[in-house]
Amino acid sequence: MTEMKLDINIDKDTALGRYTNLALIAHTKNEFILDFALLQPQGGAIVVSRIITSPQHAKALLRSLAENIARYEEAFGPIPEPIAEGQA
Repeated sequence: MTEMKLDINIDKDTALGRYTNLALIAHTKNEFILDFALLQPQGGAIVVSRIITSPQHAKALLRSLAENIARYEEAFGPIPEPIAEGQA
């Protein structure tokens, strides 16, 4: 397989990123919609970023995220599962 080099540019505002602690996922036949939100302690959430992508790219993202989590856990140990409210 030939390795492809891809130059990626990012503007300063995007490079700062957005903190998120909640993801909402929906789909249609042709696309997946991923809303990343900030769940606030006083209640309510605000969407800080929305990604709309094809089913093929969503599946590739799932695979890539699983591979990266496995590598992270190999280096730093298991990531604990989140504790649901009411179980704490």
